[in-house]
Amino acid sequence: MTEYLIAFNDEWVPEHTAEQLREKGEAARAVIEEMLAEDVLIFTNGGLDRSTAVCSVESVDGRPVFTDGPYAETKEHLGGFAVVEVADDEAARYWAGRIATALDWPQEIHRFRAPLQPRRRGSGER
Repeated sequence: MTEYLIAFNDEWVPEHTAEQLREKGEAARAVIEEMLAEDVLIFTNGGLDRSTAVCSVESVDGRPVFTDGPYAETKEHLGGFAVVEVADDEAARYWAGRIATALDWPQEIHRFRAPLQPRRRGSGER
């Protein structure tokens, strides 16, 4: 099984009314429930709080130095994502298509490289 990131960019999403966002949320939750039932969802998130960044960190003389910035300049912000573990690219494309259809905005699919170390699993191990 391979892990994939399915994500969208905030700038791809047009303005929505509160009612439209509520409807999109319901549609997305239905897909998430389907992913859970199929046991492919590892993690999902509604995106990053683009109004803040916790901090910036860099290595100085081999030690981490945390500051309030500067931050990388970008117009793009991660709007939301799901990490799935599925058999192949085709399965990842299926789930990304389900999300894109539910939300009616584009998604990207990225395959993770093989993990550097085995993942720790909790009591709900698959």
